[in-house]
Amino acid sequence: QVQLAESGGGLVQAGGSLRLSCTASGRTFSSYAMAWFRQAPGKEREFVATINWSGSTPNYADSVNGRFTISRNSAKNTVYLEMNSLKPEDTAVYYCAARYGARAVNTRAYDYWGQGTQVTVSS
Repeated sequence: QVQLAESGGGLVQAGGSLRLSCTASGRTFSSYAMAWFRQAPGKEREFVATINWSGSTPNYADSVNGRFTISRNSAKNTVYLEMNSLKPEDTAVYYCAARYGARAVNTRAYDYWGQGTQVTVSS
């Protein structure tokens, strides 16, 4: 049974920072691309960032590029999302996802999903 568990969400003021973590269990994810998506109320789930199995060549949505950083520790089966200069429009439930093989930016490409963690940015 593959499971992804996110943590680190919370309430923060605009301009603040948060670090999300996603720990995978059930198998070794060394050959899996990992990603973060988010979904705000009334909106579709959207891509935030992705990283390949080796931890190189991350890819970001334009809306977060330069403010968010994705990284992974394969030995710990954990992927992180460091979020800086947060804005109210970053408020959403953030989901971790995994897929075997290369990075992707579409939700349909991912096989495994976490339950999500709420991030709320106040103005």
